[in-house]
Amino acid sequence: MPVLLLVLAAIAIYALTLAPMTWVLLAEIFPNRVRGLAMSLGTLALWIACFLLTYTFPLLNAGLGAAGSFLLYGVICAAGYLYILRNVPETKGITLEALEEQLAQRHTGVNAAKQEQMR
Repeated sequence: MPVLLLVLAAIAIYALTLAPMTWVLLAEIFPNRVRGLAMSLGTLALWIACFLLTYTFPLLNAGLGAAGSFLLYGVICAAGYLYILRNVPETKGITLEALEEQLAQRHTGVNAAKQEQMR
């Protein structure tokens, strides 16, 4: 029974914190012209990751045991956290236009306004 309560608590905490953040961030970081396609690809990547997690857990659990499986998934989560910390910008209080310009400068080194003039 305590394990069930811990699992339910983990699901509830995730649903109230990180889960909705994914969709908000996806909607904010892509420009309007590609937002629909980009969010579709992001959703596809999320479901592929869910499938891989569900499919690999029994195999890893049989081979590595519960502790080894969760350690491996923990390392993957830590690597993802470091990637996000380094590459995903803070979007709080930034307009979509300013965010698009910031991302364009970060990835191309060119001001988005100048980039728009070049088109």
